[in-house]
Amino acid sequence: MLKQRALLLLLSLCFAIPAQAGLLEDDEARNQIQQLEKRVLKLEDAVKQQTQSMLDLQSQIEALNTEIRKLRGQNEETTHGLQDAEKRQKDFYVDLDTRLRHFESAEEAAKEAAAKPPVAPVSADSNDPVSEDRAFEAAYGLFKAGSQANAVKAFQEFLKKYPDSVHAPNANYWLGKAQFALKDYKGALDTYQGILKDFPETPKTADVLYGIAVCQQGLKRHIAAHKTLKQLVAKYPASDAASKAKKLLAATK
Repeated sequence: MLKQRALLLLLSLCFAIPAQAGLLEDDEARNQIQQLEKRVLKLEDAVKQQTQSMLDLQSQIEALNTEIRKLRGQNEETTHGLQDAEKRQKDFYVDLDTRLRHFESAEEAAKEAAAKPPVAPVSADSNDPVSEDRAFEAAYGLFKAGSQANAVKAFQEFLKKYPDSVHAPNANYWLGKAQFALKDYKGALDTYQGILKDFPETPKTADVLYGIAVCQQGLKRHIAAHKTLKQLVAKYPASDAASKAKKLLAATK
């Protein structure tokens, strides 16, 4: 009996020892698996962080590229603006130089014309057509040279000396132009109105009406100026003066 019990106990120990060893091996395996899982998780976190860092870096690179393109566009606009400004400045100086040369030439011509009496001598025959033509040409030369004050005097003397001249309508017209250039709007208006009264058949009627209108504007008589311009366009629609009148009417609406 005792031998049987001893044998059974021995058998039990034989089976118990391997089972315990198996349990120990399972725990160790589980620990190793858990360690591996922790490492995997750490690696995944590291990969995620690197991926996020790369995405952030890519976003920054795209933002920088966008800013660079923007700066390039601004630079091109600035370059074009500078080129346009340089061209405008160059054109301005060329125009200014041209104007100065023109004024210098006009001033020299005026001085030369002023040094020579523009009208015929008092002793000359007022019926002499040659003297009459020369007197008109001298006055007109002063006007073209830009010497408006001397031109006004010359035309007035011409009209006083040759009131019935064939040049009288033109002399009055250029007298009005010279007076207007001197901003003597009242004097120019009287001269133009006198042309319509004394020379109603003059070919310059349309130009005279335009001159009357701009004189009225200069005198702040805007209603009268508007009426004169409308009259000009209605009576002489095909004239150059009518074209200017239309532009003036459009600008004063």
